Amino acid sequence: MAPPKEAEVELHAISRTPEYEEFMTKLRAYHQERGTTLETEPKVGPVYLDLYKTFNHIVANGGYDKVSDEKLAWRRMAEQLGIHSSNVASTAFSLKEKYYKNLAAYEIKFVHGKEPPPKDILEDVSAKGGGLLSRTRENFRGVKRDSGTVGDSAAASGDDGTPTRERPTPDAAPTSSVRASRGLREAPPQRVIFQPDTGPSRPTRHVSGQQLGHAATPNPTGQPGGHHATPQQVQHTPVPLPHQPRAAPRGPSGSFNPPDAENTSTGVESFLPRSLQQQQHSILPMRPVDTPSNNPVEFARRRQFRRSLLEPPRRSGPYPGVGYDGPNIYIRCLYALRSGTFEEQQFALYHLVKISYERHDKFKFEGFPGLSEGLVEKVLEVGSIFYNVKWKISWVSQVAADNFDTLDGNEGTEDILERIDNLEPKQVNELIVPAKLADKMILINEAALTLRNMSQLRENAAHLAEFLPIKDLICIVLSLPEHELVVEVKHAMLDIAEALTPYIEIDSSDPLYKVLMWLLNDSDDRGIILTTLRALGRISMNLEATNRLDKVPTAVLTKIGELMLLNDDELKDACLDFLYQYTAVVSNVDNLVKSLNCEHLVQHLVRLLSHNARRYQEETLLKPMSKSPSTDEPAAMPEDLLQDLLKLDEPERCNQWVKCFFEEDKESFVTQIAAWQAYQNAFKSALQAIGQPLITPADFIRNSCSVYKGSKAEVWAGSGVPGEVQQKFIIHGIRCRVRPVGIEGQVFLRCLWDSTSGRPNEKCGHFFGSKEKMWNHVVAVHLKLARNEQGGFDNKEEEVRCQWADCTKYPKPTKMKLALMGHHLQTHCCQIFNGIVINEKKAQAGPQPSDNLVVHFEETATAPDEQNPAAPPQAAGIPLSAVLILRNIARNVVKTPAQEDLLKLHELGGEAGGWNERLFRTLLPRLYEVMTENKVLRPHVFSLIQLAESERDM
Repeated sequence: MAPPKEAEVELHAISRTPEYEEFMTKLRAYHQERGTTLETEPKVGPVYLDLYKTFNHIVANGGYDKVSDEKLAWRRMAEQLGIHSSNVASTAFSLKEKYYKNLAAYEIKFVHGKEPPPKDILEDVSAKGGGLLSRTRENFRGVKRDSGTVGDSAAASGDDGTPTRERPTPDAAPTSSVRASRGLREAPPQRVIFQPDTGPSRPTRHVSGQQLGHAATPNPTGQPGGHHATPQQVQHTPVPLPHQPRAAPRGPSGSFNPPDAENTSTGVESFLPRSLQQQQHSILPMRPVDTPSNNPVEFARRRQFRRSLLEPPRRSGPYPGVGYDGPNIYIRCLYALRSGTFEEQQFALYHLVKISYERHDKFKFEGFPGLSEGLVEKVLEVGSIFYNVKWKISWVSQVAADNFDTLDGNEGTEDILERIDNLEPKQVNELIVPAKLADKMILINEAALTLRNMSQLRENAAHLAEFLPIKDLICIVLSLPEHELVVEVKHAMLDIAEALTPYIEIDSSDPLYKVLMWLLNDSDDRGIILTTLRALGRISMNLEATNRLDKVPTAVLTKIGELMLLNDDELKDACLDFLYQYTAVVSNVDNLVKSLNCEHLVQHLVRLLSHNARRYQEETLLKPMSKSPSTDEPAAMPEDLLQDLLKLDEPERCNQWVKCFFEEDKESFVTQIAAWQAYQNAFKSALQAIGQPLITPADFIRNSCSVYKGSKAEVWAGSGVPGEVQQKFIIHGIRCRVRPVGIEGQVFLRCLWDSTSGRPNEKCGHFFGSKEKMWNHVVAVHLKLARNEQGGFDNKEEEVRCQWADCTKYPKPTKMKLALMGHHLQTHCCQIFNGIVINEKKAQAGPQPSDNLVVHFEETATAPDEQNPAAPPQAAGIPLSAVLILRNIARNVVKTPAQEDLLKLHELGGEAGGWNERLFRTLLPRLYEVMTENKVLRPHVFSLIQLAESERDM
């Protein structure tokens, strides 16, 4: 049977759950306290490690020490965590290292409850080894940490130690199984090439026995055992041939050379008698003589050294430019832009666009002198595409005045618009754009975009506001003819103008003011209109000077009034900002009421007071709800309702009966015995008549508790006889209805005829679902009138009186026609079924609803108070701008010459009132409504009403 297939492990990924974030917060705090560096998302193989998931998994498997002590355990941990890689060993050690650096100390502290080792013997050293719980400076420094040793615990897991070379035993067969799967390859056996002996067949007489022994004895290391032999001695050492018999040695055992090399003793080989030791020390050592044949490298080195002595000396110091990386990218781009070389400018502008977009908060003009001049000069080249001109900037005013194509950099060019009008235009093909022109426009657009990006920073905008050629540049670009080539650069210039106007003071004679006003009047492009309105509305906003907005053409005011009617909040907001600045000046308000139909403008502004308003209501409790005291006696069963319930089977009949006679009330209860007796009295006789059994009490209680969600059977402990506790079995969560409800939802009303019991205020206990049945009941039961053969009543005179709910019409027996009494009873039945209360004190029954005052409000846009964040939110957005404009008009219109002209006209016609009466009189009810319902606009609308009504009071 095949083994069950293991479940596939999901690939490892970081799960950013609330538990993960909480764990990482604690881990960061611990590393900060410990003084170590935390790598929040370390990379193990191809994935980023989830430290929370890894920590829980390693701790669940026993912790770092236990996993490290088990061989190949870290590989298994990597597989179980879903970290897959082609290099399993490297991935396992990387996982161990990341856990060791980031989580090991945390585990020791919070899992094992011990103090982790200092960081110099934990995080600052390699992850090889284990035993972190018992590691100290003494035992850690004293252990020899040679990789591959038996006692090294670093290789216990099989993932972090260097594999050792496993050598086979001499007796083992040289098969492939000798080498372990994780060992290094075996070095092949050394092969010694056979060299025949060229020396004499037997040693000469002057060779000592000791030397002979050394020469004849094989040395496993390849070197003499007792002394150093020269190359000549090694080369001519006699080696006995195999076919020659060896003579038996004579003398002491020190000259004995056994035939087997394994039986050779190095101590015996190196032994010298005392008589020979002194002689050996006195012998001078022999050294080989270097010759060109045996040491050619040394002789070549000597020849090279002699030649170098004949050459002239070379410079030993650093060469120019060595070790200097050049200027940074900012200076490089600045100088490349000012160089005028096309390729250099391509490089510079490409990087300046990226720098101005990504580092606009740090890239300032004041740190790079000449940058603004270079960018402006580059954008000025666009003029030569459409006109026969090449604009230049001069810092000498006289030179700029004498030359038509030279701009004044010191004081600005006041006649720039006249110069532009006198330029000779070029014929530009709109369909075909040459490659050279396209490349040139790319650089111009990049220079304009760089200026635009940098001007969004306040410091750069203030710097450019003092650089007067920028105003001439904006006028030149915005005055260019309509062409696809200049669309982008025009929008960039408008954005620059919007950023600069808060820092400059211009009047109606300024060329920039004229260009913006002309553009606002003639353009139909939404982006151009929107940016132009913002630029004009923000003139000198950050200065003390007043933005007067003089000489605004009537066509512009009419266009603004039309734009406000569009369903465009952004455009509408820009128009309102412009009108707010415009109406702050008295002369402008005079021009406004003379140029436009100001009544329509004011009406639209009043409508904008509720722009995007959200309606809501607040309910105030005036009188709490009153409940009638609960009772255990359900209402009497109406005959019609009884017949409907008899058609149902149990338990549906029981459930419907509970719904008809009880209602849900969490604070009330009904005793079980009272409910059962009422059910029994209602259905016992009727069920016996049709031969059906009655439901058991246990089933009745169980079904009764399942009708309403909050009802349940309980044992209630209450006070009974003094000193005793009385228990009641109740159904909690329901109470008796004052008026029964039918299956279809109709309400049964009680007959209010006085009871025959004689008790005061006690009425008849029968309920009816219609006024006809109630009338028949009163006539037949209470008046006891008999019907004739036709089913009607004889209209005869009898003494009758009305006992309906303290009726005072016929309180005493009165002789009258029965038809009159019947009509009188019909009025009572119609009154009760139409909801007309007869006697409020006695006819009211059941819980009375609370009296609440509902006030409707509307909420418009708000913004927090910047100076006091804890204060309530303040009005903002389009409604605030609208009410401020209305207040400016109401305040300033009475000071205009138009007010005097209107008053004179009214005096001649016999009327009273000025412009405020004319503009706001019909709108005052709506203003009062806004002041009442809008809490945030209330103070602003109140001041507006005061200004509008002050003229009427006068």
